[in-house]
Amino acid sequence: MALLFYSEYDDPADWGKHLREAIPGLDFRVWPEVGDPGEIDAAIVWKAPQGELRKYPNLRLIINLGAGVDSIVQDRSLPAGIPIVRIADPDMSRMMAQFVLAAVLRHYRDFVSFARAQKTRRWHYLHPREAPTCSVGVMGLGNLGATAASELARQGFKVAGWARSPKAIEGVESFHGPAGLAPFLARTEILAVMLPLTPQTDGLLDAKALAMLPRGAKIINVGRGRLVDEDALIAAIRSGQIAEATLDVFRTEPLPADSPLWDFDQVLVTPHLASVAIPRTAARQVAENLRRVKAGEPLINVVDPQRGY
Repeated sequence: MALLFYSEYDDPADWGKHLREAIPGLDFRVWPEVGDPGEIDAAIVWKAPQGELRKYPNLRLIINLGAGVDSIVQDRSLPAGIPIVRIADPDMSRMMAQFVLAAVLRHYRDFVSFARAQKTRRWHYLHPREAPTCSVGVMGLGNLGATAASELARQGFKVAGWARSPKAIEGVESFHGPAGLAPFLARTEILAVMLPLTPQTDGLLDAKALAMLPRGAKIINVGRGRLVDEDALIAAIRSGQIAEATLDVFRTEPLPADSPLWDFDQVLVTPHLASVAIPRTAARQVAENLRRVKAGEPLINVVDPQRGY
């Protein structure tokens, strides 16, 4: 089997090493050295150029190199009828939960205030709070969101989750659907945005939604930049409606140098790295789907392009 690899962000040598260990004899080809396009059976990609995957007439499987699939399902040039699967690796979920927990702790333990005080050499004591007094909300309860919500609950926070449909997660209060959005936001002091990007979630957190949060709320976005109306967020930060933010994703990436988000000392900007696919563990999942497609068996973690995840 010939597998094409395309990503500007991931190390092909690392992926090739672990995939060959998982699939002895694998023909692993790194774009643009693809050889005969007719020999390519499957492609593992992250943000491949539009039209690229139409060049392989015998393609049987597309593997999205990550959990978020919005960039690939929005590619109207994809060959019809080719199944798309995503990587849902436990180590990715753990990495994301670690990032979200660190961001929640940054806001909950007043690190922004301490950083400001340090700049003026000021000893600034704020008495620590107990975790159950802090209401954290997680928007999106898929593999990544559910793991993060469970970890936050384990740390003692008062956790609620919001999703398209009801979810049952121990220690996490469940809200769902349009009717559940306003009460979910109203009880949330620290909001972690972990939704997939779909037509229904694009721009969901607009000025109206941000105003539903308690004044002085904090926001963490590790989902997709387009989930949040960036202009509305900037206005909310300036007004004090949103007191602090940790932002890992943006409408335009890299974040333009002239974005006001760079200028707020209460905003932490990170370069879209909250969670990444880890070749050492994810290669086994890729290998299993390659085995299944070859055997004609049902695939795992199949993407529904109509839903967008």
